Amino acid sequence: MRGVPSPLVLCAALFLVGSCGWGGPDDGGGGRLPAAPVGVTAAAGSATSVHVMWNAVGAGIERYEVYRGTTKIDDVPGSRHMVDVTRLKPATPYVFTVRARDTEGRLGPPSREARATTPVATAADHSAPTRPAELRGRAVGGHAVQLSWAASADDRDVVSYDVYQGGTKIHSVGGEQTAAVVTGLRPGTRYSFSVRARDAADNLSPTGDTVRLTTSGTDDGRDTAPADFRASTRRAADGAYYLDLSWLPPRTDGVVVEYQVRLDGRAATSLVFGAAPPRGRVTYGFYLGREAGERHRVRIRARLPDGTWGGLSAERSVTTGAGARP
Repeated sequence: MRGVPSPLVLCAALFLVGSCGWGGPDDGGGGRLPAAPVGVTAAAGSATSVHVMWNAVGAGIERYEVYRGTTKIDDVPGSRHMVDVTRLKPATPYVFTVRARDTEGRLGPPSREARATTPVATAADHSAPTRPAELRGRAVGGHAVQLSWAASADDRDVVSYDVYQGGTKIHSVGGEQTAAVVTGLRPGTRYSFSVRARDAADNLSPTGDTVRLTTSGTDDGRDTAPADFRASTRRAADGAYYLDLSWLPPRTDGVVVEYQVRLDGRAATSLVFGAAPPRGRVTYGFYLGREAGERHRVRIRARLPDGTWGGLSAERSVTTGAGARP
């Protein structure tokens, strides 16, 4: 699944390139370097932008580094596998590569080169393409869906189509394509997709129809739940009680940056770390109140890189004032 929190989206063909061994100063003399990202593609999104996409390398990747030629132009969190490169020149060829950096700071070798040429700019174009119509889709097993739609019209030309999962852009395909395959999904999970058209002047069409699809199979969430979940209460100096939580992030294809804490069966708070979540065990605490002897049940779950919620952790029970630390 491509994109942050987003699924990997593959177009008509996917070319996989095996990485060879890589050494050099980046390996620090110990540990195995991340593999080179494969399936790297580049497609012009407008006269001044290119959409670059790649397959996830695997667990333990903190971020991806995107290069234009030999120049690093962006750092992307490990939960994302795509980026829109902007401020480019019209009618210009570009070459892009991607490298993965793991949570230990080791930088892997560069990917295969992906090439794209931006189209010629069109002057004074303020007319957006029409909305893509007749969006259709079907689940392909438990981990992928196929999407197709009718072509949009524009007073010049449609350069690309942006594919969204929920409200998040997860991919772009060329203006001559009206189909995409979304992979890396979870079994037994419901997703929603929509498409927008874009022209060379970066005018975006209205959003087309939404299609909702459920992948086949079942997923009880056990493999996506935070592990070794612990909970305790403590009493602060001002007499108030706080709930202290700690857990290990689920092992997912990408970085988890958001969690939801459920207290007594209801969502109590959300925790968002941004692009650089803590490594290893995560800790978090929040205010419970000033009354001793109150009993609470608490669980936690993670928002996975595909944008869906993972399984709930084991439930823990705590009582304010019972063995709380002063």
